[in-house]
Amino acid sequence: MKRVPLSQLQVGQTGTVEEVRDQGFLSQRLLEMGIIRGTTIEVIRFAPMGDPIDIKIRGYHLSLRREEAEGIIVSFNDDKKSSKD
Repeated sequence: MKRVPLSQLQVGQTGTVEEVRDQGFLSQRLLEMGIIRGTTIEVIRFAPMGDPIDIKIRGYHLSLRREEAEGIIVSFNDDKKSSKD
């Protein structure tokens, strides 16, 4: 399992929230929106300029600024397997 900021996941990848780093007032707001440890998040799309990021969490869509997503640490399986045929 790799641990990275949410902003580093690619479209279609899912991750599990490991930590929400302290972002002051925003940290509490993220918790209220359901971004808590153990929750699964899927990256749906990035805006054309890369900001905001559209995610799916607990059955609803949420848009986050890239800087907000930087403070959300997720774990995911890096299933890149090298095939030697």
